[in-house]
Amino acid sequence: MECEDVQTKLKEIEELLQTLGKQHPKEISAFSRFLREVAETKALTTREKELIALALGIAAGCEWCIYLHTQKALEAGAKKEELIEAGLVAVLMAGGPALMHLIPLMRAIEAFEKEHGEE
Repeated sequence: MECEDVQTKLKEIEELLQTLGKQHPKEISAFSRFLREVAETKALTTREKELIALALGIAAGCEWCIYLHTQKALEAGAKKEELIEAGLVAVLMAGGPALMHLIPLMRAIEAFEKEHGEE
């Protein structure tokens, strides 16, 4: 998967939230408030929360979640090895199907490395 494909998935998230925000503003507003409250740094750092969200996205088999939380974890300072380790924790807890969802994780890491000129 190329960088453009990862960016397409991220754009799909934005488009979905915009569409639902117009069609169901009350529900999306409530979800957004909840999201902001949970994301606020308290006992866990943003980096730690994003690694947890990434692992849960892998365990749930959600490619959009994997791309989004890989990006957000990297932005919060996570390293490639932390992303992979979070993925392996998901595999430990969710088994073989989660292992297959390390494919989008590796694609996302590669895409974001290319985007930022890292190898």
